[in-house]
Amino acid sequence: MPGKELTAWLDEYALSHQNPTNIIIHKICVPAITLTIIAMLWRLPIIPKHIRNTVSIGKSGLINPSLIFVPVLAFYWNLSSSMAIGMTILFLLVIISLIIMEKNHVRIFRLALIIFILAWIGQFIGHEIEGKKPAFFKDLQFLLIGPLWTLSHVYKFFGIDY
Repeated sequence: MPGKELTAWLDEYALSHQNPTNIIIHKICVPAITLTIIAMLWRLPIIPKHIRNTVSIGKSGLINPSLIFVPVLAFYWNLSSSMAIGMTILFLLVIISLIIMEKNHVRIFRLALIIFILAWIGQFIGHEIEGKKPAFFKDLQFLLIGPLWTLSHVYKFFGIDY
């Protein structure tokens, strides 16, 4: 991804998202997919509890696979500091929500998996309506750009530069 500017990524991503219905579907499904990936990684039991809980809030261990999102934030920072800040805020809000959900004994992984599947079904319905293949079929890197494309609409709405 080196060398390509944020606007070039967003413009290219937007080429396969022109239909108003598909755009609405993506504005719902892209954040849902992003949030559920973080949630599923949060609950993935691949790190031993004694390591997971070395840094914790209550009984919620913070050392977990969702930290894979940190290098993604660094990639976002290279594209746009304001977008990276926005994504970092969202990431932290998701983590806080997951901690609250854990305290309330919500079955996070199951819930996230169901939402993840439904959101992907929505994505493919949107692209069927659009009549174009998803951007990530051309380049897997667009899986990282989708959340920024969605956030860019929020930034435009509020007049925030990126």
